[in-house]
Amino acid sequence: MTTAPIPVSADPAASADPMPQPPEQPDLDACCGNGCDPCIFDSYDLAMDEYRQTLRAWKARNETPAGQE
Repeated sequence: MTTAPIPVSADPAASADPMPQPPEQPDLDACCGNGCDPCIFDSYDLAMDEYRQTLRAWKARNETPAGQE
């Protein structure tokens, strides 16, 4: 999984509420194939769900009000 670089801001408020970072995707070869419960990919999926929720909340907090761009 590749993500675009996040621009660095000189705004001190940005460092107080940094943009959430996605979890690192496990290598495809990291799964042992033994049907573990939870599998590392299950754990990754849960971490991605949490990341998406956290990112949505962060975007709502850091949204620029209309007309103040």
